[in-house]
Amino acid sequence: MKIFTALQIREADAYTIKHTPISSLALMEKAALACTDWLAEQHFTKYPFAVFCGMGNNGGDGLAITRMLRNMGCDAHAYIIPHSQQASEDHQANYKSLQRYYPESLHTLQTFPQLAKDTVIIDAILGTGLNRPAEGLIADTISRINSCYEQHTIIAIDIPSGLLTDTSSVNQPSVQAHHTLSFELPKLAFLLPENAVRIGEVHILPIGLHPDYIARTPAKFNITDGAMMRDLYKPRKPFSHKGTFGHVLLIAGSYGKMGAAILSAKSCLQAGVGLLTCHIPKCGYDIMQISVPAAMCITDEQFDHSSSFPSEEEAKKYKTIGIGPGLGTAAGSIWALDKLLDHYRQPMVIDADALNLLSTNPKTFAKVPENSILTPHPKEFERLFGKTDNDIARLELLSQKAVERRLCILLKGRYTAMASPDGELYFNATGNPGMATGGSGDVLTGIITSLVAQGYSSRDAMLLGVYIHGLAGDFAAAALSQEAMTAEDIPAYLGRTFLTLHKNQ
Repeated sequence: MKIFTALQIREADAYTIKHTPISSLALMEKAALACTDWLAEQHFTKYPFAVFCGMGNNGGDGLAITRMLRNMGCDAHAYIIPHSQQASEDHQANYKSLQRYYPESLHTLQTFPQLAKDTVIIDAILGTGLNRPAEGLIADTISRINSCYEQHTIIAIDIPSGLLTDTSSVNQPSVQAHHTLSFELPKLAFLLPENAVRIGEVHILPIGLHPDYIARTPAKFNITDGAMMRDLYKPRKPFSHKGTFGHVLLIAGSYGKMGAAILSAKSCLQAGVGLLTCHIPKCGYDIMQISVPAAMCITDEQFDHSSSFPSEEEAKKYKTIGIGPGLGTAAGSIWALDKLLDHYRQPMVIDADALNLLSTNPKTFAKVPENSILTPHPKEFERLFGKTDNDIARLELLSQKAVERRLCILLKGRYTAMASPDGELYFNATGNPGMATGGSGDVLTGIITSLVAQGYSSRDAMLLGVYIHGLAGDFAAAALSQEAMTAEDIPAYLGRTFLTLHKNQ
C-alpha cells in the first residue's frame, strides 16, 4: 500500500476529477458522506456536534458534514474560523448550502463556545495543504480544542489540524484527536511515533480516488500488506528436502541470557529452516539440547559463559549466520566478531549485543557483508548511526545508511520501518502492544535468519519476516490477550501466518 505526499494527494484528487464524471464539489460530498456514515456506524450521532471549520477545503468538508448530520436530525453546529480573507470555492458552495437549509447552525467563531457535556468536537480546520506552523486565531482554537480532550471526543477530518503531512511537527501546535478520519490511503504523519498522541485511532475511508493514478504513481514510502506478502512467499515444492531450505548458524546466548538463544532458535525452526546449528556457551549446552532438540549445538571449551565464534572452515558450511540474541559483550567478543567478519562474506542477520559491539568499533562495522540485515531498536539505532532531532530525520538517516552501506536495516517500532540498499522504505502494520515484551526481538531475528537461509533475498526476508512476526503476535493476542501473551507465544502461531500466505486463502 502506497503512502503519498501531500502534493500527490492533491494530484490524485485532480486526476480523479479530470478522468471521471465527478466535480471537486461532488468529491468533497463523497468524503463528507464517508465521514458521516462512520459517525453513524460508531453511534456518535446520538450526541451533539461542534464542527470547527477553516476556510479551505478541509473546512468545506466540515460544513458538508454539519449539513448531513442535520439531515439525520442531529444537533450539529459549524463554527467558522475567519483566518483568511477568501474561502475556497467548494467551501463557499457548502457554506451557501448550509445557510440555505440550516442557517441556525452557522456561526463565525469569535469566542470559543460553551459545549454541552456530551458534545463531539469535529476538527475540520486545516488539511494536508498546511506547510507552516499554525498561528494566531487557529493556534488559539487548537489550544482550546485540546483543553477539551478529557471531557469530549475529538475527531479530526483528514488529518489533525496543525499536523504536517510529510515533515516533522515536533513542538508545533496541532489538534490532539481521539480519532482521525482520513481518505483512501494512509499518510506518513500517521506512522511516526512523535505523532501518536495527536492522531489517536486512524480510520482510512474510501472515497473513490481514481485507481489508475494510485497504480501508476510511484511512492517513496509503502506499507506492506497481505497481497504483497503472498507475492513474496515461496511455496514448497514436492521433492524438497532439508538441504533445500538451508543451514543456519545461530551465535547466541550467554550466562543468564540463554532464554534469548532459545527463543531465537525455536522461531528459526518454526519459520521453516532446513537445519539449525547453535553456537552457544558451554553453560547453555544442556538448556539448548533439552529446550530445542531439533537444533544441533556447538560449544567452545574456552568460553564457559559467553558464545564463541566459528572458525573460517566451519563458517563456510552455513547459508547464513544470525548473531546477537543474548550474546553479551564479554571481553574478547569484538575481537572474535572482527575475525568472523574477515572470512564470512555472505549476508548475515545481526541483532542485539552484536549491534552494540559494532557500534563501539567502526572498523569492524565496515566489514559487515553487503545485504546483511540489521535489526536495531531505536536506542541501538542511535548508538550505531547517531541521534536525530525528530522521526522524519531518523527515517532519512535510516534510508541513507542502508544505501551507503548496502545493507537492509529495520528500525523496530509500532510501524517498523525497513530500508533496503536500493533506497526503498517500507512500514509494517502488523503487530500489537502485547509484543512489547522481552524476547520479541529475539524471535524476529530467528524468523528473518530462517528466511534468508531458505533462499529469500535479504530485502524479501526482512519484509516477510517482520510481517509474519507481527501477524503471529496478532494471532497470539487474539487468543491470549495482549497482556497475557509473551514472546514465547509468538513462534507457536507462525503456522497460522504461513497458512494466510497461500494464494488460495
